[in-house]
Amino acid sequence: MGNRRRAIAAAGSAMTVLLLAAGCGSGEGGAREVTAVRPAGAEQALGDGYDSGYGSADSADAPADAAGAASAPAGRLSVREIPEVGSVVTDGAGATLYRFDKDTAQPPRSNCAADCATLWPPVPANDAQVTAGIDAGLLGAVDRPDGTRQLTLGGWPVYRYAKDTRAGEAKGEGVGGTWHALAADGKKAADKAAGKAAGKQAGEAAGHTEGGGELSAATDAKLGKILVNSEGRTLYRFDKDSAWPMKFGCLDACLNTWKPAAAVDKEKVSGIPAELVGSVERPDGSEQLTIDCWPVYLFTGDTAPGQTNGHGKQGLWFAVNDAGKKVPAAG
Repeated sequence: MGNRRRAIAAAGSAMTVLLLAAGCGSGEGGAREVTAVRPAGAEQALGDGYDSGYGSADSADAPADAAGAASAPAGRLSVREIPEVGSVVTDGAGATLYRFDKDTAQPPRSNCAADCATLWPPVPANDAQVTAGIDAGLLGAVDRPDGTRQLTLGGWPVYRYAKDTRAGEAKGEGVGGTWHALAADGKKAADKAAGKAAGKQAGEAAGHTEGGGELSAATDAKLGKILVNSEGRTLYRFDKDSAWPMKFGCLDACLNTWKPAAAVDKEKVSGIPAELVGSVERPDGSEQLTIDCWPVYLFTGDTAPGQTNGHGKQGLWFAVNDAGKKVPAAG
C-alpha cells in the first residue's frame, strides 16, 4: 500500500505545471505576463525519447532512418538560433527543417520525390503546432504524388535532412545551393540572418541603436528614446488594445499592416527595465511581445531600420519609449 501511495504521488508531481506570472495590473493597466518561449535545450540525439527513426550519428542504416523520419509527425515547431545559419525552425525533436529552391510556394508544390525524398524526408502535415515567433496562419499542407500530405510553411513544402543526426544540427544548409534551413516566415534563415546583420550595421552607422540584443533603446531625432527590435525596427502599441483586462484590437485585416512582435528573452534586452518585458498568447496561439503589459507591433510601412512611419497613424498607433510608455503624438 505504501509503494502504491508513493507511485501515485510521483505521478502527480510529474504532471504539475508551473505557471509564472508577474505584476501586470497597475499603472497604465496590466495584463498577465506569459514567460517567453525559449530556444530548444541542450543537444541530444534525435532518436532520444523520440521514435522518429532518425538514428544516431553511428547508425548503419541511413535509408531506414530517413524512411522513419518521413512518417514522424512535426510536433511542436519552435525557433532555435543556430550559429552561422540564423534563427531556424525546428520540429518537436529539435531537428532543423528545410525548404527546397526547386519547389514552389505559390501554389505550393513539391519537386522532391524518390531518392530525393529519402535523403530529404517530407514532414507530414498532421499534428503540427507552433510556439512563440511562428505564425500558425503560415502553416498549410500540399498533396504529394504518393497521396500523402506534406506540411508547408509560408507556402513552402517542409523537409528534414537525413544526415542531421542531433538536435540543433543544420548540415543541410546550402546543400547543392538549393536547400536551406527555414526561417519562421517560410523564408531562408540564412538570408534573414544576413539582412539582420546588415540592418544592425546600418543602424550603428547612423548612430541609431544603443546597446544590443533582441530588444533595445534607440535615439530618434524627433521622438527621443524609443524601443526597437534586433533589426533596429521601431516597436508600436495600439490604443484599441488594452493591458488589463487583456484585449486585442488588432485582428484580421489589421494584421496585414501591423505585425505582432515576437516574444524575446528578457536576458537579451538593453535600455529598458527587464521587468517591463513580457509576452501574451494571441487568439491564434502565437506569443506576442508585451511592453509594460501592452502588446507591441511592427509596421510594414517601415522598410529600413530607424524609420518611425507608423507613429501617430490614425491617431491610434504610437512608438514606445524606454520607460515602456507610448510616445506622445506631438513627439
